Amino acid sequence: MISVKDAKEIVLKSKQNFGTEEVSFLKAVGRVLKEEIVADRDFPPFNRVSMDGIAVDYEQFKNGQRAFKIEGIQPAGSKQILLNNKENCIEVMTGAVLPKNTNTVIRYEDVVIANGVATIGIDAVKDCQNVHPKGKDGLAGTVLIKKNTKITAAEIGVLATVGKSVVKVVKQPKVMIVSTGDELVGVAEKPLEHQIRRSNVFTLVSLLERLNITSETDHITDDKPILKTKIETYLKTYDVLLFSGAVSKGKYDFLPEIFNELGVEKLFHKVAQRPGKPFFYGKTTQCNVFGFPGNPISTFVNCLAYFYPWYFASAEIKVAQETAILTEDVSFNPSLDCFLQVKLHSKYGHVLATPVKGNGSGDLASLVHADAFIVLPNDKKIFKTGENYPIIRYK
Repeated sequence: MISVKDAKEIVLKSKQNFGTEEVSFLKAVGRVLKEEIVADRDFPPFNRVSMDGIAVDYEQFKNGQRAFKIEGIQPAGSKQILLNNKENCIEVMTGAVLPKNTNTVIRYEDVVIANGVATIGIDAVKDCQNVHPKGKDGLAGTVLIKKNTKITAAEIGVLATVGKSVVKVVKQPKVMIVSTGDELVGVAEKPLEHQIRRSNVFTLVSLLERLNITSETDHITDDKPILKTKIETYLKTYDVLLFSGAVSKGKYDFLPEIFNELGVEKLFHKVAQRPGKPFFYGKTTQCNVFGFPGNPISTFVNCLAYFYPWYFASAEIKVAQETAILTEDVSFNPSLDCFLQVKLHSKYGHVLATPVKGNGSGDLASLVHADAFIVLPNDKKIFKTGENYPIIRYK
């Protein structure tokens, strides 16, 4: 049996290069950028008006002038016009080019306009106020978005601004999720007394969708020849196989034996943790194989604790480790790392974790009442209120 620390190191060392692909910028949310995005021109590309109002020469105001004859209008999207007489003003709209011979904008709310004359009603006016200077956000050639950035709605706006309609991103792995077991039936079916509906596979599908990974699913009965035939095909077709069930010591837990027969290199099988101890991890030259135990909590936490970091390492995404403070004493006697379900809340800038009582690794419903797993190390038996430990957040 391997430690959690060693298991994670092995998984991370097996990271995979998925390659890159180009996608429409509108479909890039959640993807990992694989190129630098640079400004194709100064941003903003001109001295930009940031308030509706009047544009004046500040020196005139400074010298005591308060009434300005309106000489013209500068709408957004139109060519820059010229203020011919510096004792006059030009009405300007938000987003417009600042007219020549002006340098300061006073809001409409601070002026009174009558008979073609704008009279300023305030004394607190600053030089260049309400003007967004050319190039302030970035000069042409400046890197606006760094490579390996996870793209959000904020980045989409920048991509549009610089004219990047197509962007290079990390290609997502091709994933198959497999459930096994004769006791499982479809979601829409009515199970017999000795059966349950399939749930783990759909939990995994949803966990992968959070990473913008589209996956396929299959359910295979506990028939070794059928399992072996299908898995042999999947190993050649997919980058990643995720299994739920059939990796423990049960009479019908055929997967470890099948993996060995199909040439999957076993990197470890069984991790000193609870839940999820029977976890299997191995690989071929082209496929990574994650064999999660069939209990719902075990499948869930192993995906978060191992597949997620493996994907982040493969995609070169940096993720900060989050911690939380226990709000109750916890005792845990086995010499195993414990993934304990907790409810999170914040107080005075700290994240607090309150344990959630469940009924073991088969209690799928308990996930609904928790927000994260707090990771308690195996070198202690008693964990005190106020102590700080890593968490794996899923809400």
